[in-house]
Amino acid sequence: MEANRFGPILLIPIEIKWILPAKFKGLSQTCITRAESAGSIPARRVRRLFSFQRHLLSSRLLRGAPHLNPLHILDEDYCGQAKCMLEKVGSWNFDIFLFDRLTNGNSLVFLTFHLLNQYGLIELFQLDMVKVRQFLVLVQEDYHNQNPYHNAVHAADVTQAMHCYLREPKLAQSLTSFDILLGLLAAATHDLDHPGVNQPFLIKTNHYLAALYRNTSVLENHHWRSAVGLLRETELFSHLPAEDSLSIERQLGSLILATDISRQNEYLSRFRTHLDENNLCLGHASHRHFVLQMALKCADICNPCRPWELSKQWSEKVTEEFFHQGDIEKKHKLEISPLCDSEANTIASVQIGFMTYVVEPLFAEWARFSDTRLSQTMLGHLGLNKASWSAMDPEASGNCLHMLFLTESLVL
Repeated sequence: MEANRFGPILLIPIEIKWILPAKFKGLSQTCITRAESAGSIPARRVRRLFSFQRHLLSSRLLRGAPHLNPLHILDEDYCGQAKCMLEKVGSWNFDIFLFDRLTNGNSLVFLTFHLLNQYGLIELFQLDMVKVRQFLVLVQEDYHNQNPYHNAVHAADVTQAMHCYLREPKLAQSLTSFDILLGLLAAATHDLDHPGVNQPFLIKTNHYLAALYRNTSVLENHHWRSAVGLLRETELFSHLPAEDSLSIERQLGSLILATDISRQNEYLSRFRTHLDENNLCLGHASHRHFVLQMALKCADICNPCRPWELSKQWSEKVTEEFFHQGDIEKKHKLEISPLCDSEANTIASVQIGFMTYVVEPLFAEWARFSDTRLSQTMLGHLGLNKASWSAMDPEASGNCLHMLFLTESLVL
């Protein structure tokens, strides 16, 4: 396979090039030792609750591959109502919660495999179906089901949203098959092994991941490196030239790192400038990659743009996760993170603030880029959902102004 098929190898920021996945084990232990020596007793206790040693030191080495039969991936797994739902996987009203129940908690595996097959990517890139399935099973396993929000269902929802964006006219006419492959893989793995707490929590508790990544895009770096680890473990791209596999890993990282919400203004300003100057050329690989980054950012926080019945469930789940972190901080006498204090915030105030200062600006610019029926539908749902939360808690709108100053404290 020719290298130019994969486009240019994008440069990775200097702050994340200093450590390779193969070096994780040794350096992580060093960072733990340093962090323990510097941290307080409460901080050490909290760190133990969110240790990633299972992922880094044990399960990746000891867990065997599940038994798979490639001849029955389609006809045994895709059955009944789940199969009917997949026929409408491009609908913005797709109910990922129902689909997850119908697939017995395997929504991420079934949906992502279906999309890879539907786009013809398995055949085009000559992927081994058994390896594809093994990779997706391991990805799903490494999401934490105990997280109310950052779990495999969220990853499946983001992947379905990404599929909707990939089908938009501007993207469908310009993206290569390689772009689509990257977009789907990034969506499926963008929160891999998420601990259910945010970056400021990891930093203030001196967690070794914060030391490992020098307090920079800590979670996103971990999600990316975890995804790379699974790609290498399953040898999904082992049949490709080494430079092509490296390109996939680097560009996957560039996409996942774009979901760091603390860099929201950076990406949004760049996107707005491109639109103001009308100089986005999707014939250029770098511009297509940037649009993929923006699409993934939209997919990651699209919950407020879903129909109310779906959006409300996601709002409750993410707020539950925030408040759970706040309860841990209270228990261990740590400073309570913004939006994590259940006594000072309500679901409505958190959601209205998030919609106003994070979601609306992003989706307004996306609608400028892709002025389609889907974009208008998303903005319409966003307005209705915001009004619904305001009606449920009239005081929430007045209490959410502090969100303007707190958005950089959120790491979704």
